[in-house]
Amino acid sequence: MAASNYEIMRDQMRGEFTKYDQAKIIRKFSLENDEDYIYIDFVLRHYRVNRKNGVVELSENHFETSVEEDYNESMTIYDVLCYSKDDCSLSGNYCPVNMLKSTVKSAAPGGNMFQKSADEFNGKLKELRAACSILGEELDMKGDLAAKLYPFPFLPVIIQYWEADDEFPANLKFMFDENIIEYMHYETIFFMMGHVVIRIKEIMDDIAFV
Repeated sequence: MAASNYEIMRDQMRGEFTKYDQAKIIRKFSLENDEDYIYIDFVLRHYRVNRKNGVVELSENHFETSVEEDYNESMTIYDVLCYSKDDCSLSGNYCPVNMLKSTVKSAAPGGNMFQKSADEFNGKLKELRAACSILGEELDMKGDLAAKLYPFPFLPVIIQYWEADDEFPANLKFMFDENIIEYMHYETIFFMMGHVVIRIKEIMDDIAFV
């Protein structure tokens, strides 16, 4: 079967990764490493990048076994490791994606791209709260639920969620540190958050309440 364009792009980035200064990458984010791999956590899962061929692998059993990751996860990890600024730092100020520094201020792209997920979360506030507690910590902010999540240990995002009522549908919003563009390209934010939402759903499905 022919490789998809996504697989081709992912595979091209393997070689690009090996061209970067890996010692600098390790120092920048204080990453665990050995002679063969650089290790990084992404949405509370353990990944490693092969230092010789750039392949990104996921393991669920402390790397007794591992599998190569798909496009979104691999490209997000490559982007953070390779393209983040040498002096990237968080501001502590959060804003919607359309209000980030160094971007053109506009309406949110594509409307509410997480509306389908918001509808799926509706009526499952208890499970959503538990999942967010696993991925981060709850915040005292507007919404039926607000929490700070950690896609990467060094890069938090804020989720706000409102249940549907008689007048409005369920609403799901994310806010980002205004310096997130120092860590990844603008487009990569959407890859990252798509995977964050997938992980929230997976954790919710694993939670059983009596």
